[in-house]
Amino acid sequence: MIGNAAMFLSRTLGRTLFAAAARSKHYATTAAAGGGEVRNPLQEFFEADRSPDDDKPVVYGRSWKACELRLKSWDDLHKLWYVLLKEKNMLMTQRQMLNAQNLRFPNPERIPKVRKSMCRIKHVLTERAIEEPDPRRSAEMKRMINAL
Repeated sequence: MIGNAAMFLSRTLGRTLFAAAARSKHYATTAAAGGGEVRNPLQEFFEADRSPDDDKPVVYGRSWKACELRLKSWDDLHKLWYVLLKEKNMLMTQRQMLNAQNLRFPNPERIPKVRKSMCRIKHVLTERAIEEPDPRRSAEMKRMINAL
């Protein structure tokens, strides 16, 4: 029951934030200039709406393993890093919003999975930087990794 109340509240507050952003002059002018489908950037900080009548619990995946990440290219790892960063920001926003309302965060185990995956990506990228034979390129790679 508390989970359904938390979902309802997060949706309600999220919609309120979306409506406020849609009314802002800046959002209206940038949306009109962009053309195509109008999407509110604040929506990326909230999970997609689910029907509260769904009986099936949502199953979330596991964290990435280092051996899986070693098979990916440098560009793929950077893309995955930013997908995980976006997911982490979304989860932290949702958690903070629910904590402010004294409600329970529905899936707290997701945040450590995302953090663990991000640490493993950094580890794999650092391994590649260390193995780089060119010292200048290796130093440049390390700087890029530390900036993540």
